[in-house]
Amino acid sequence: MTALFDLTGKRALVTGSSRGIGYALARGLAEAGADVVLNGRDRQALEQAATRLAATVGRPVDAILFDVTDSRAVETAAQSLGRVDILVNNTGVQHREPMLDVSAENFRRVVDTNLTSAFLVGRAFAAGMVQRGYGKIVNVCSVQSWLARPGIAAYAASKGGLAMLTKGMCAEWASRGVTVNGLAPGYVVTELTRPLVDNPEFDAWIRGRTPAGRWAHVEDLVGTLVWLCAPASDFVNGQVVAVDGGLTAVI
Repeated sequence: MTALFDLTGKRALVTGSSRGIGYALARGLAEAGADVVLNGRDRQALEQAATRLAATVGRPVDAILFDVTDSRAVETAAQSLGRVDILVNNTGVQHREPMLDVSAENFRRVVDTNLTSAFLVGRAFAAGMVQRGYGKIVNVCSVQSWLARPGIAAYAASKGGLAMLTKGMCAEWASRGVTVNGLAPGYVVTELTRPLVDNPEFDAWIRGRTPAGRWAHVEDLVGTLVWLCAPASDFVNGQVVAVDGGLTAVI
């Protein structure tokens, strides 16, 4: 059974992984044996994260600086890295504002960061996967891939699109040995969600709305990610798996 979840010898790129969910996912892959490459746009934060993770897992961790929304930078990164067996499209941004007030610029920024980037990075690295006949891609979606709330229309639209992009990637690349699935977290305690966690009214609403009665922690996502990247899930394709404490299972 252990071999089904062993990622030894696999090279994994996790975008947006210098902190938060991305760093936790990268750490999980590294602890499962993968050779991890971190990504971000802040050189200092990225280098610090790579140093910290290398000390944790006891072996070198690579890092590559590029903007996932820049198609030329993405193509250059793909050429520079060469073989990548596992790609986790994690980079994302939130924008909270009533839809009547959201500017076209901010809407495009959210969609470009959360959705277009997954298309650009996925396409760039899938080319090598298709050629080699093997690859694992995991797009980090959200419960907002299916559910909407006031004030986050751009985010929900981008994550809904990401769920369908996941299925489209599966439709095109599954026959070439590439599995593409989505990981959809519920509400997770991170630096970005801290204002919501610290809001007593919102905190009580999340705990009451979630059957598990709590927020997710970044560590709650790791097991599902490792499964989706490991041989254990070789016949799982085009699926979006919610890790949400039951939030999307109830009304």
